[in-house]
Amino acid sequence: MMEYQAQADCLSGKTILITGAGAGIGKTLALQCAEFGATVILLGKTVKKLEAVYDQIEALGKQQASILPLDLNGATEQHYIDLADTIKREYGKLDGLVHNASQLGVLGPFTQIEKKTWDEIIQTNVTAQFLLTKSLIPVLSLAEHASTIFTTSAVGNQGRAYWGAYSVSKFATEGMMQVLADEYENSSLRFNAINPGATRTAMRASAYPAEDTAKLKRPEDIMSIYLYLLNDDSKEVTGQRINAQ
Repeated sequence: MMEYQAQADCLSGKTILITGAGAGIGKTLALQCAEFGATVILLGKTVKKLEAVYDQIEALGKQQASILPLDLNGATEQHYIDLADTIKREYGKLDGLVHNASQLGVLGPFTQIEKKTWDEIIQTNVTAQFLLTKSLIPVLSLAEHASTIFTTSAVGNQGRAYWGAYSVSKFATEGMMQVLADEYENSSLRFNAINPGATRTAMRASAYPAEDTAKLKRPEDIMSIYLYLLNDDSKEVTGQRINAQ
């Protein structure tokens, strides 16, 4: 899968929503999806960043993207219901959903995790993904083949000291993916999770500030697995946890 070579326009005719699309892996994936023919819906909380990605997609001369500003930490269930209604009305279906946005919080001993920090991480990394997926499943079901990708982590499969709420949230993410994959096993919907691994992003830098970033993979280097899971070549793949590196 990591060596997958996407064919030109393999995402043509597909509409794909990416959370956290303003920077890092989300931004890179948005540009890649547009390059391969998809109509991309950019979701994030910082409009200025989303507008910059939008402009880069425009410069490609491909399908016009759209922007959906939303703060996952503060959105209510009604926000997600309205979002799903908008996508259905504007696009008629949704072919791909990528849960890229996550919050790291503060690394440290479990007993020192503040409830405010815990609540914010669980809200962004778990509850928001639950509400967004729940609201969009009817729209995803309108596509011939629809792919949902969750973002997990090494600490979402094996707990690690001092990673606290973030680690717990990623265990929950993997569990949510597995539940959905099992429920929709015999349907047009598939659900998988990608562990990006050590990648040159702002979140990685905040977790490992002394790390030599030159030794890390760039977001561009791990795109093949995302492109594989988003196009119909992977239509039989579901319930999988996949390491991008």
